[in-house]
Amino acid sequence: MVEKPRSGEGAAESAVPPLGRLPDEHPLRHALNDEVHARPFEPMVAPARISHLAVLTGEQTAGQERAHLARLCAHFQVPPPPDDATQIIIDMGGFLLRWERHTEFSTYGFILEGKFEEAFADPVIRRVPPDWLEAIPGQMIVAIHVAVEARGGPRHGASEAAALLGGNAPAGSLMSSGAAAAWTDFTIGPDGFSRILVQDYEMGPRRTGRRVRRLLELETYRMMALLAFPLARDAGPALTKVGEEISNITTALATGQDSRDDRALLDELTRLAAEVERIGARVAYRLGAAKAYTALVAQRTEELRESRLEGMQTLGEFMNRRFLPAMRTCTSVQQRLDALAARVARTSELLRTRVDVQLEAQNRDLLRSMNRRAMIQLRLQETVEGLSVVAICYYAAGLLGYAAKGLKDTPLGSGLPLSPEVVVGAAIPVIFLLVWFGVRRMRRRLTRDLEKEDA
Repeated sequence: MVEKPRSGEGAAESAVPPLGRLPDEHPLRHALNDEVHARPFEPMVAPARISHLAVLTGEQTAGQERAHLARLCAHFQVPPPPDDATQIIIDMGGFLLRWERHTEFSTYGFILEGKFEEAFADPVIRRVPPDWLEAIPGQMIVAIHVAVEARGGPRHGASEAAALLGGNAPAGSLMSSGAAAAWTDFTIGPDGFSRILVQDYEMGPRRTGRRVRRLLELETYRMMALLAFPLARDAGPALTKVGEEISNITTALATGQDSRDDRALLDELTRLAAEVERIGARVAYRLGAAKAYTALVAQRTEELRESRLEGMQTLGEFMNRRFLPAMRTCTSVQQRLDALAARVARTSELLRTRVDVQLEAQNRDLLRSMNRRAMIQLRLQETVEGLSVVAICYYAAGLLGYAAKGLKDTPLGSGLPLSPEVVVGAAIPVIFLLVWFGVRRMRRRLTRDLEKEDA
């Protein structure tokens, strides 16, 4: 905070201390700050005429547009626009050229101030070379002639405004608390241009420029928003068909009358989900853009501050009756897309749950079957184990019998009172018990090792 100098102090003592080195600027600081003041309309002195064009463009056409503007500047022998320009106002000698580049469209304004005999008899755009106009990069979406009549003349009625606009019934209103009036019929004339007539009652140059700009933006944003309407209208039948198929699948799940299995129904739902995503991908960008443009149209209409002219609908009423229903259709399609996506997700979840329950039942039956087989194998194993004990005893007794016979024929065994048959017979129970305990111990040890490995 800088303190005020006290009385009686010298000039050196009262000087404001230096701020020091300012922090480094963000590289976009000036560009972002300029956006607050961007695209102002130059003050316009009535009478004046404007020819306004809006052209759909893409990112790849930026260089082409600037090169095309440079050719026009060369034709009128004026300096070309900078390579990084996004908006320019150039004095071409007989008229002003205003060019602006927006996100997905560019606008060209040809402005001529001065008196004229008839509002739309000699449009400004005739001063531009026809071959240059035909070669403008992009697709034309808006073309408007605007005539601004100076104050002091007689005020037009509905019939006079209709005659000046070509005979169609116009919409019109007082603007800016009665400081001006504007009329348009929202139709395209034989030359491809629509027309707006503005009569200045008590506006200054700046207010005139702002009002004309808002009228041009109103029509431009209206047409940009309406680009979504054909897509939304075409998507309607496809969404209806998808909704009916989802309803059929849901009914089949509820009643269980469909002959197809759950896997086939799940495949069908997957196809429907892909179809909804395909439709959404085709129209989502335009529907989102239409929502933004509709908000801009409403804002520009409100900024006109309209009041009614006797026997004529206002521009806002025209928008409410003709434009907003189309935008509601777009909103409805977006809501239907969201609802269908949610329905597909819920139905798929329901079907997957049913498939999972069936798989769990199958797994349970499989486990029961495996358990039964394991029990059978255990019984067989015990049976084989008993047979193995008998077989081992048989072979062990045979070996013991051979050993006893061999021992009897030796001098050591000749004095024994027992015969080999008696020895073998007496040893069989002992051999059986030893073999039985040995096999059982081995089985327990193997089982314990397997349980340790499983743990």
